[in-house]
Amino acid sequence: MERIKRRRLSASTWRGMLARFASSGLTVQAFCRREAVSTTSFYRWRSVLEAAPADEDPGPRAPIAATASLAADFVDLGPLRPTTSSRCELRLDLGGGVLLHLVRG
Repeated sequence: MERIKRRRLSASTWRGMLARFASSGLTVQAFCRREAVSTTSFYRWRSVLEAAPADEDPGPRAPIAATASLAADFVDLGPLRPTTSSRCELRLDLGGGVLLHLVRG
Protein backbone atom coordinates (compact mmCIF):
# COMPACT_ATOMS: atom_id res chain seq x y z
CA MET A 1 0.00 0.00 0.00
CA GLU A 2 1.35 3.43 -0.93
CA ARG A 3 1.83 5.88 1.90
CA ILE A 4 0.69 9.44 1.30
CA LYS A 5 3.26 12.04 2.28
CA ARG A 6 1.67 15.08 3.87
CA ARG A 7 3.21 18.48 3.49
CA ARG A 8 2.96 21.17 6.12
CA LEU A 9 2.35 24.66 4.85
CA SER A 10 3.21 27.78 6.81
CA ALA A 11 0.71 30.48 7.74
CA SER A 12 2.25 32.83 5.17
CA THR A 13 1.87 30.17 2.46
CA TRP A 14 -1.81 29.77 3.40
CA ARG A 15 -2.29 33.56 3.30
CA GLY A 16 -0.97 33.57 -0.26
CA MET A 17 -3.13 30.61 -1.19
CA LEU A 18 -6.25 32.29 0.22
CA ALA A 19 -5.43 35.43 -1.76
CA ARG A 20 -5.10 33.35 -4.93
CA PHE A 21 -8.42 31.68 -4.16
CA ALA A 22 -10.16 35.05 -3.76
CA SER A 23 -9.11 36.07 -7.28
CA SER A 24 -9.48 32.63 -8.90
CA GLY A 25 -13.24 32.57 -9.42
CA LEU A 26 -13.21 28.84 -8.60
CA THR A 27 -15.25 26.95 -6.05
CA VAL A 28 -13.43 25.83 -2.91
CA GLN A 29 -13.48 22.22 -4.11
CA ALA A 30 -12.06 23.05 -7.55
CA PHE A 31 -9.40 25.35 -6.10
CA CYS A 32 -8.31 22.77 -3.51
CA ARG A 33 -8.11 20.09 -6.19
CA ARG A 34 -5.93 22.38 -8.33
CA GLU A 35 -3.66 23.26 -5.37
CA ALA A 36 -3.60 19.66 -4.06
CA VAL A 37 -4.81 20.57 -0.56
CA SER A 38 -7.78 19.22 1.35
CA THR A 39 -10.93 21.29 1.67
CA THR A 40 -10.86 20.62 5.42
CA SER A 41 -7.43 22.26 5.70
CA PHE A 42 -8.58 25.13 3.51
CA TYR A 43 -11.59 25.92 5.70
CA ARG A 44 -9.58 25.49 8.91
CA TRP A 45 -6.80 27.82 7.81
CA ARG A 46 -9.26 30.36 6.45
CA SER A 47 -11.00 30.57 9.84
CA VAL A 48 -7.69 30.63 11.76
CA LEU A 49 -6.23 33.41 9.61
CA GLU A 50 -9.42 35.49 9.67
CA ALA A 51 -9.36 35.40 13.48
CA ALA A 52 -5.62 36.16 13.88
CA PRO A 53 -3.98 39.55 13.31
CA ALA A 54 -1.87 39.63 10.13
CA ASP A 55 1.41 40.05 12.04
CA GLU A 56 0.76 37.08 14.34
CA ASP A 57 1.83 33.63 13.14
CA PRO A 58 -0.88 31.12 14.15
CA GLY A 59 1.43 28.22 13.31
CA PRO A 60 1.65 24.91 15.15
CA ARG A 61 1.35 25.11 18.88
CA ALA A 62 2.88 22.87 21.52
CA PRO A 63 0.55 20.17 22.83
CA ILE A 64 -0.98 21.07 26.18
CA ALA A 65 0.69 18.15 27.93
CA ALA A 66 4.11 19.42 26.83
CA THR A 67 3.57 22.98 28.03
CA ALA A 68 5.62 23.43 31.19
CA SER A 69 3.61 26.34 32.58
CA LEU A 70 0.40 24.32 32.52
CA ALA A 71 2.04 21.26 34.08
CA ALA A 72 2.87 23.32 37.18
CA ASP A 73 -0.84 24.12 37.62
CA PHE A 74 -1.85 20.45 37.79
CA VAL A 75 -3.73 19.35 40.91
CA ASP A 76 -3.98 15.63 41.66
CA LEU A 77 -7.37 14.92 43.20
CA GLY A 78 -6.59 11.25 43.71
CA PRO A 79 -8.67 8.31 42.50
CA LEU A 80 -12.44 8.58 42.35
CA ARG A 81 -13.93 6.09 44.76
CA PRO A 82 -17.59 5.13 44.69
CA THR A 83 -19.65 6.76 47.41
CA THR A 84 -23.24 6.27 48.45
CA SER A 85 -24.37 8.72 45.77
CA SER A 86 -21.74 7.53 43.22
CA ARG A 87 -22.06 10.87 41.47
CA CYS A 88 -19.09 13.11 40.75
CA GLU A 89 -19.45 16.64 39.43
CA LEU A 90 -16.61 18.94 38.39
CA ARG A 91 -16.87 22.55 37.21
CA LEU A 92 -13.86 24.43 35.87
CA ASP A 93 -13.87 28.06 34.78
CA LEU A 94 -11.30 28.13 31.98
CA GLY A 95 -11.59 31.87 31.42
CA GLY A 96 -12.86 33.77 28.43
CA GLY A 97 -16.41 32.70 29.17
CA VAL A 98 -15.60 28.98 28.87
CA LEU A 99 -16.94 26.72 31.62
CA LEU A 100 -16.12 23.01 31.64
CA HIS A 101 -18.77 20.97 33.46
CA LEU A 102 -18.19 17.22 33.87
CA VAL A 103 -20.68 14.90 35.52
CA ARG A 104 -20.05 11.23 36.21
CA GLY A 105 -22.64 8.89 37.62
